[in-house]
Amino acid sequence: MYILASFLADGAVDSSVNDVVIGVATVISSTVTAFWLLLLFSERSMSGQNQQKQMVCSLFRFSQSLCSDDNAMMNKKPRRVMSSANGNSSPPGFIIRASLQRRGSRRHHRYFFRLSPVLSGLFVFFLFTFLYPSIITFDNIHRRKTIDRRGEDGLNVKGESAAVSLNDDLWSTRSSEFFNGCSRPTKKFLTADVKTHPHRYLLVSTSGGLNQQRTGIVDAVVAAYILNATLVVPMLDQKSYWKDASNFGDIFNVEWFISFLIRDVKITKQLPRIRDKVVTPYRTRVPRKCNSTCYLTRILPLLDKKNAVQLTKFDYRLSNRLDPDLQKLRCRVNYHALRFTNSILEMGKKLVERMRIKSNHFIALHLRFEPDILAFSGCDYGGGEKEKKELIGIRRQWKTLRINNPDKQRRQGRCPLTPEEVGLMLRALGFGSDVHIYVASGEVYGGGDTLAPLKALFPNFHSKDTLASKEELAPFASYSSRMAAIDFIVSDESDVFCTNNNGNMARILAGRRRYFGQKPTIRPNAKKLYPLFLNRNNMTWEEFISGVRIHQIGFMGELKSDRKGEFHENPAACMCKTSPAMATRELSLESDPSLNSDNGQGNSTRNEAAEAIDDESTNNDDQNDLTYLEYEDDKNGP
Repeated sequence: MYILASFLADGAVDSSVNDVVIGVATVISSTVTAFWLLLLFSERSMSGQNQQKQMVCSLFRFSQSLCSDDNAMMNKKPRRVMSSANGNSSPPGFIIRASLQRRGSRRHHRYFFRLSPVLSGLFVFFLFTFLYPSIITFDNIHRRKTIDRRGEDGLNVKGESAAVSLNDDLWSTRSSEFFNGCSRPTKKFLTADVKTHPHRYLLVSTSGGLNQQRTGIVDAVVAAYILNATLVVPMLDQKSYWKDASNFGDIFNVEWFISFLIRDVKITKQLPRIRDKVVTPYRTRVPRKCNSTCYLTRILPLLDKKNAVQLTKFDYRLSNRLDPDLQKLRCRVNYHALRFTNSILEMGKKLVERMRIKSNHFIALHLRFEPDILAFSGCDYGGGEKEKKELIGIRRQWKTLRINNPDKQRRQGRCPLTPEEVGLMLRALGFGSDVHIYVASGEVYGGGDTLAPLKALFPNFHSKDTLASKEELAPFASYSSRMAAIDFIVSDESDVFCTNNNGNMARILAGRRRYFGQKPTIRPNAKKLYPLFLNRNNMTWEEFISGVRIHQIGFMGELKSDRKGEFHENPAACMCKTSPAMATRELSLESDPSLNSDNGQGNSTRNEAAEAIDDESTNNDDQNDLTYLEYEDDKNGP
């Protein structure tokens, strides 16, 4: 039993065998317990040890010979004892020996019956002592075998002999074989040539960095469709913190964008003359999360009156809850129509190839640890008074920003993980120190000193600057959005994407990776991980591993079964059960925009894959993100 339990604990036996062994053990322990209860009952209800023994012998046949011998002795008539020469009666030696043997046997049986409760209790105790670790430990559930080692980082941790964590394979998700992206329109979806009004033009000015602007572009196309208007190619934000002067055509392929969506929305590069007149667009702003009715009541009357309307600060201005066909249009824009320029694609492809040369698998880590992000978060990162003064100075650019309690921000999961914390999380999930990591980041606050703990945990540390020469990066280096686009490509092509935050890039890539093959995306459950990081010096490494893996369930990129949260992160309306024909047709959209139509088949089936969802954490993240955007609006003006 001990050998079998050891195999179970090491994961050498299949889970079905484990179940059988546990079932047999349960039957045995139950039988022993029943045996003990019968003995106690019989001891009170029967008189004499002989009757008790006869009952036991009749119930259990494992000692037939012993019982039959004793019965023979008890039923046999006593022999007449021969007298000695002096008249005294003394039994012969063999009778004395038989009597002693019979008394010893009865004594042994009596001791056995009295000790049976103790023996059964010890049996059950040792049985569950051996089987307990293999039954309930988190590691054995996923068949993890560990070895003790001291890494280059100096941590005395239990490292994996094979890469496994929440899933049996760290480099894939369980739902990748069962679901695929499906965004083709149904028959009810009207095409642009049928519904577009000839004298309605919608202009939008996006806001924020690359990925925040990307959400605005996606929603602008859907808003134009709702309003039956022609969309003018969106204008990018050039006044935000990053001061990037790039236009739409400097980052995205304009011709592809227009041609791919030709059936959905009519798009033009510039605002034309309307009725032979130069029209100045009317500037306004819509509320956040504005739905279809909101646009029809607020913007449509203005379009009919002014012919051209420009929506400013256009980010997250469209509701997450829309008609399924409108949600699919969102997916067609985000995952198919928005394609980077050839120069950006080529640079991103080079970096991916260079990572593949170094390792078959790699992690892309989006590390948001720039000074402005840290300043806005209002969190304490352990840098003392110097850090506090520097971040307060940056924080003053948001004039109406209230002062936050750093400890409260941490407890609510609103602080980005530090490089060391995200490294510890990855190691606890099962990634060894030999894994190659590509770090997508801007200017990291604290520079090399801040990154040192992460590099100690993962020495195979790479970035744009280490993989490419200065000459190769020169055309992009002065433009933050173009550099971010290169990071976006490498992160999208990585085997595992991880983030230390829940910002725009993290959400957009999470949705994109779900849509294209269900590739693993690790989003930190910062709210639940915070106590572990706070107390990690007061617990063993094994306890830390167990805590991280439990709290990360539901945050590993598995498909979500409901539509809660932000749509760009969880495009549930655009996910269908996998079929070879459907997967082939969806991939064909990438090469032939004219195939952007469908008869509606295959779109009725919705995603039913399960994932644990922390609703409270999701709501807090969404609230935090919108708050940041509102302050960006206040800072930049109308």
